[in-house]
Amino acid sequence: MKVLDRVGRATTEFFEYAGGLTLLGVESAGFLVRMRVRVAETLAQCFLLGVQSWIIVVLTSLFTGMVISLESAQQAVAFGVGNLVGGAVAYGTVRELGPMLTAVVVAGRAGAAIAAELGSMVVTEQIEALRSMALEPSRFLVVPRLVALLVMLPLLTVCADVVSIVGGMWIAFTYAHISYDSFISSARQTIDFADVFKGLIKSVVFAVIIATVGAYQGLSTRGGAAGVGISTTAAVVISIILIFVSNFVLTFLLFGGQ
Repeated sequence: MKVLDRVGRATTEFFEYAGGLTLLGVESAGFLVRMRVRVAETLAQCFLLGVQSWIIVVLTSLFTGMVISLESAQQAVAFGVGNLVGGAVAYGTVRELGPMLTAVVVAGRAGAAIAAELGSMVVTEQIEALRSMALEPSRFLVVPRLVALLVMLPLLTVCADVVSIVGGMWIAFTYAHISYDSFISSARQTIDFADVFKGLIKSVVFAVIIATVGAYQGLSTRGGAAGVGISTTAAVVISIILIFVSNFVLTFLLFGGQ
């Protein structure tokens, strides 16, 4: 009976969480559709969540592209297919690693920041103060962060794609003596604008996940300062799990038939 009780309780908590997350997303989308967006706050969040994340995104994507190229270039040259290295690096970066790694990095930084900030506001009763003035927390707090990530995460993804491919090209030239022209030609023959666009579609979905999960965890904070830490950790963990799950689903839907 204890096992059944635990399973039932876990199932109930799962559907409560999924329902609360969905309601928050729908409510925020409603304000967004009606263009009830605080522009100044949104621009501030673009800087805090996007611009301040670009360094870690660039470093992560740079070394990822370099590692892929380092692992593949020398072997490709040994088997006489060095002209395929650029395509391999670009293919893996644009379709998968660029959007996904950027989202994971941003989730670790921006998602945690959203949950911590909103959680602190809950603990200090600032959220209750907003409600007492008939102001919707979702409009004043969630929507600006959601719009900021919807704008900045695709831009960061494009930056990550470019940096990763450039890093891979440099490694291929340095360690396997694959010319820049050969690398670029291979990349251009392997990917096209449709691949880049589908990767950006992934980044938009990831942005929604990061913003809504971080905001929901923050607004659900209980238990004072310790609760803020718990909410922040949960926001990062749940966001990353959902990013990996949704990445598989999106890859199947967008690229599965190819």
